[in-house]
Amino acid sequence: MALVPSYIKNLANYVPGKPIEKVQRELGLDHVDKLASNENSLGPSPKAIEAMANSLSGLHRYPDISGFELRTKLANRFNIKIENVILGSGSEGIMSTIMRTFLLSDDELVSAANSFVGFRVLANASGRKIHWVPMKNHRYDLEAMAEKVTDYTKIIYIANPDNPMGTYITSEEFDEFYTHIPEKVLIILDEAYYEFAQSNADFPDSMTYRYDNVITLRTFSKAYGLAGLRIGYGFAHEELIRNLMKVKEIFSPSLIAHTAGSAAIDDEDFLNETLANNEVGYTFLKDQLTSLEIETVPSVANFITTVWASKEMATDVTQSLLNKGIIVRNLESFGWPNYIRISIGTADENGRFIDALKSILSN
Repeated sequence: MALVPSYIKNLANYVPGKPIEKVQRELGLDHVDKLASNENSLGPSPKAIEAMANSLSGLHRYPDISGFELRTKLANRFNIKIENVILGSGSEGIMSTIMRTFLLSDDELVSAANSFVGFRVLANASGRKIHWVPMKNHRYDLEAMAEKVTDYTKIIYIANPDNPMGTYITSEEFDEFYTHIPEKVLIILDEAYYEFAQSNADFPDSMTYRYDNVITLRTFSKAYGLAGLRIGYGFAHEELIRNLMKVKEIFSPSLIAHTAGSAAIDDEDFLNETLANNEVGYTFLKDQLTSLEIETVPSVANFITTVWASKEMATDVTQSLLNKGIIVRNLESFGWPNYIRISIGTADENGRFIDALKSILSN
């Protein structure tokens, strides 16, 4: 169809992790554990649930277009001004706004190949030239990325920690990288897994880099358990935020999302419980997988990625686990065909996954 640009026609549809209900229908299973999409296995923040329930009578009203309450809370939490904060429908919603706001016809983008699929879709849909730089040892190759920066470069995207590998770039590495980047280039630091990674001493918390050309993206989807609401936020220089606010989708995020985010950011007990569960779960899975002689990629996020001998083996293991009611993420669509990503669940979920895996491998 002539109306559709070629770069849109050539886009591949995003394939998410299978929903629990679909697996139950297709396989006739009573119980299914989903360890595929890096969701919070503990559920949503209890304070967010209570706040949402109390706000239902106001659903006939549009939300505050400025997001004043949540933006103010975020500004106070991170010691910045409200003018430095933007909200969006997940981090992808803000990424989309960034593309529409700042990209000109000849602009180019730079990022790592086979990193976050959400950014890859948006970048390819922009129709601009993109330099996809191969990863090195499952990590962003910042030196090679810096070499791809030209006079036409407008946006550099870095997921830190990375999804689907869970690796991260260090403060020292980012400092060195930044010296090679012109001020006119926007650096997007996507910190969707920030809460899980922040305890690492050499993790470059972007809030310590108050550079005019750095845009931080974070989300309530992971640590706060609000993936179904699609609410994220970003921090940047007030001039960037002011222009993004002109372009962002009107009345987005929703009233319920605003309410839940405002309550969740105050739920320190739930956040601490989430981080403790993640730490215990990661150690358990890492130890068990090592005892099974399965290679893993060191992760500082809420998932652990495994390496298999071949694409066929990764596919077979994924399907065999599915048949046993365990949904994990085969990473072929990310560009890693012999890799499987496992989200860290509750102790019971992690135990059932290991038991199922042992059964599969023994056969």
